[in-house]
Amino acid sequence: MIELNKIYNENCLETLGRMPNCSIDLTVTSPPYDNLRRYKGYSFPFEEIAKELYRVTKQGGVLVWVVGDATVDGSETGTSFRQALYFKEIGFNLHDTMFYLKDGMPSNIQSRYQNVVEYMFVLSKGKPVATNLIKDQPNKDYRPNGKISKSRNKDGEQESKRWFFNEKVVRKNVWYYAVGMYGTTSDKIAFEHPAIFPESLAADHIKSWSNEGDIVYDCFSGSGTTAKMAHLLNRRWIGSEISKEYCELSYKRIKPFIDQKQIEF
Repeated sequence: MIELNKIYNENCLETLGRMPNCSIDLTVTSPPYDNLRRYKGYSFPFEEIAKELYRVTKQGGVLVWVVGDATVDGSETGTSFRQALYFKEIGFNLHDTMFYLKDGMPSNIQSRYQNVVEYMFVLSKGKPVATNLIKDQPNKDYRPNGKISKSRNKDGEQESKRWFFNEKVVRKNVWYYAVGMYGTTSDKIAFEHPAIFPESLAADHIKSWSNEGDIVYDCFSGSGTTAKMAHLLNRRWIGSEISKEYCELSYKRIKPFIDQKQIEF
């Protein structure tokens, strides 16, 4: 059986194989892809992993798949789109196609516009149970004392009505995150991993698509970003990471927070 709040140093198919059907509320992960498809010498059997992720996801659960495309011989591979369509073939709904925009990415490419985005496919098993959409964008219609509109009634008399709006509205589906030290994370040790995603990205998806006490999984745990943020947000978590080196790195990042706040449910 599976122990919670643990990163398993093994192929994710081994971890998934021990999970019961419909046991995971949310998966937030970023797979190796294209020229990174062989990771630390290991292969990436996408279709097998996709089917297992569908099996273990609860009805109403969500999978967030953060992925990009390499450019090979002058052409983007399109791997991300093929993966999204395959997830639909096996039963997932493509609930939302979102974009992660990397703020501060340098480039010396001359033949095309600089690519600063990765796709964040939000896939659901049926209708998502948790939809805690983040409201952090200024509302252009907001006025502290309300907004007054004027109209005439059926007798031709002018009437005024005061409307009140929320100060903040739900953000759009393009999320901006700074990259690099103090952007992605302030954990210097995390940069020993070659492909980390921002802590805020993981946290925002965890807050959006799960509730406290839910189980959050990362099948490509890497430097442990999803596990760390799930822990800090009072979720239970599981990770799979085939590299022993990166498992050790992850626990160095997470251990101080486990020592401070051991979560029990």
